[in-house]
Amino acid sequence: MDFRVDRYPKFNVSIRPDDRIRALVEKAPRAEAAAEKAVRRFQPSLSWLYAFRRKLGTVAVGVIAVWLFIHVMFGANGMVVYKQKRAEYQNLQKELATLQQENDRYNQQIKALKSDTEAIEKEAREQLHYVRPGEVVYVSPAPPPAQAPEVHSATK
Repeated sequence: MDFRVDRYPKFNVSIRPDDRIRALVEKAPRAEAAAEKAVRRFQPSLSWLYAFRRKLGTVAVGVIAVWLFIHVMFGANGMVVYKQKRAEYQNLQKELATLQQENDRYNQQIKALKSDTEAIEKEAREQLHYVRPGEVVYVSPAPPPAQAPEVHSATK
C-alpha cells in the first residue's frame, strides 16, 4: 500500500521585506480604528476608575490588612496554633520533670538494693514475706471479688 501524500505541492515561499511593510501599512488604518473604538468603549469605565482610584486603593489595602490579620491569627502557623503548641510544650516539660524525678528515685532505690543491707532486708520482708525468728506477721485477707449486680429483665 502506498501512503504518500502528493496533494500538497512543495513550495518555497519567501516573502520579501517590502511586502511585509506594504501589508503593515495597508492594515494600519483598520488597527487604528479598532484601537479608537476600544478607547471610546472603555472611556467611561477608565474615567470612573481614575476618579475613584484613591478609594479603591484604600479598600484594597484594607482588604489585604484584614486577610493578613486572619492569616496571622488563624493560619497554619498562626497565633492560635502557636498558643496551643506552647501549652502542649509546657505540659510535656512538666511531664518530663516528673518522669525524671521518678527515674532518679528508681535509680536511688537500685543503688540501695545493690549495697544497703537494710534496704535489701526491707524488700525481702515486703515481697517475699520473710520474718525474723519470733516475729508474727498479720496479713489482712484479700477483699472479696466484686460481683456484677444481677440484671432483671422486664416482664411482659
